[in-house]
Amino acid sequence: MKKKSAAVCLVCVICVPWLLASCVKDELHRTPHPDRGVVSVSVDFPQGAEDEDGYTVEVDGKPLDGSGKDSDPLTPGEHTILVHNTPRGFTVTDGIAYVERVDGTRALTDLIDPLPEVLYSGTRTIHVVADDTLHLNLSVAQRTRDLRLELTVTEGDPERIAAITGTISGVAGAYDLRSETLYGEAVSTSPAFTRNGDMITADMRLLGTMGEAQELTFTLTFTDGQTQTVTSDLTEALATFGEDMTGPYTLWGDLRTPIEAGFSATITDWEVVDGGSVDIH
Repeated sequence: MKKKSAAVCLVCVICVPWLLASCVKDELHRTPHPDRGVVSVSVDFPQGAEDEDGYTVEVDGKPLDGSGKDSDPLTPGEHTILVHNTPRGFTVTDGIAYVERVDGTRALTDLIDPLPEVLYSGTRTIHVVADDTLHLNLSVAQRTRDLRLELTVTEGDPERIAAITGTISGVAGAYDLRSETLYGEAVSTSPAFTRNGDMITADMRLLGTMGEAQELTFTLTFTDGQTQTVTSDLTEALATFGEDMTGPYTLWGDLRTPIEAGFSATITDWEVVDGGSVDIH
């Protein structure tokens, strides 16, 4: 009887360490890829943000398949996360968001869409740990800003103005989402001008200003068929446009139209209304 008990005890001594080693191994490996890590990204869009269900997440320049999903296993170390939406009026290629031309294609020159939807993006450098999942909640910033021009006809008869067309030069046509800077050369845009009584307005949504100067050029067509072109320097008035992209930016000015032959229309007294109440659709 004593020999039989000893044999049983010997088996116990051999099996218990093997079972313990198996348990320890299972606890150490928390993922199917113990030599790599994964990042799971969710995005914090502002309330009411457009296209928030259609955002793109990139890891080291490669988009994930879907939003808010886990990345492929990554090597331990630093990686870069980029998230952005692709609103109407924009085309995103290789990390650059281009405002579309008025004919619907990408542009670094010519006239761009004056009123695309709001662009949001955010980027962050993360540190991936092997055999672990990093849960990242990434905030985004607004990259476009609403601009409104308001002109009051203070001289002449506003009812003589039958039509208004115009452009603004020295604006940005593209944005580098990865470096979070304006990209390319200065372009122009042509917003729709409308008149209501003695008030003329134009609405735009811009990435920012570029180049040495910003200039407004528009043509007044009068009811008698005559036209006049007015040019106004907006460089100083738009100097602070890019400081806070979240609030609207309004420029007020006075328009003096000819009251007799031989006189030209002029714009005077531009006033900046930073963060004024503007509703752009």
